Amino acid sequence: MAKNKRPILTVLVILGVIALILGTSMILFLKMVDPSAELSFSDRIGVIPIDGAIIDAHETTSQLIRFRKDKRVKAIVLRINSPGGAVGPTQEIYREIRKTVETKCVVASLGGVAASGGYYIAAAADKIVANPGTITGSIGVIMEFMRFEDLLEKIGIQFEVLKSGEFKDIGSPHRELTKRDREVIDSLIADIQGQFVKAVANGRDLPLEKVNQIADGRVFSGVRAKELELVDVLGNFQDAVDVAKGMADIEGDAALIYPRKKRMELWESFLEGTARSVSEVFQGIKPQLEYKWGGFCSP
Repeated sequence: MAKNKRPILTVLVILGVIALILGTSMILFLKMVDPSAELSFSDRIGVIPIDGAIIDAHETTSQLIRFRKDKRVKAIVLRINSPGGAVGPTQEIYREIRKTVETKCVVASLGGVAASGGYYIAAAADKIVANPGTITGSIGVIMEFMRFEDLLEKIGIQFEVLKSGEFKDIGSPHRELTKRDREVIDSLIADIQGQFVKAVANGRDLPLEKVNQIADGRVFSGVRAKELELVDVLGNFQDAVDVAKGMADIEGDAALIYPRKKRMELWESFLEGTARSVSEVFQGIKPQLEYKWGGFCSP
């Protein structure tokens, strides 16, 4: 009788080994396809970090679209640590968030600094959670110029500019702004500022007049921002996750899913950081409109 059981036991062991090998292979395959994949059957919350100056929107908008289409992701948390940045990319991210909130709840979690463009994109979310000491607000537009004419004169370098119109070289570093130049730039800044105010008013469901009263570039603490209805909840990142869980009707624990990691991540991060630094240097030389806070805490 014992002899008859041995073949059955052997078959069961073989089947168990095969199942183990297949399971391990499937896990490795999933990790190769998507290194950020969580092998969990619990509900998921997508987390998108937005750190530093906003120079390019592609990575953030692509991740928003990915999480929006993923039926396993029930909510999205934006973790924002940014003083803002270029107008175009900021508006692209805002627009993609507004599309996302139509089908999936989005919560903005503000870290140390979420000012100007950092707050602009937060205003597109369903809810905003900030620390009491978060530096936020700074609703405004800035355009900086660097002038070299005195230095160039000292070293004997002169520029000759041929242009098709009076304002073609407006903001050039080798000449002073004229009165008419300033009028043109002031008009442009007023236009871009109006877009900022309207975006905040729409995103936060506030009257334009109320937003205009505080849209002079000043920054606020998280506490003050809540009093002004720029923030919904005072709390940290985990509090933001809890808010997202409540909005998405998630009971119990939820798996936090971060953007997939790229291969050669350290090398690519180094190259990306170097490129970003060089880009910021040249942007400091080249005039450009920005939703950016240039204060003492800017990352």
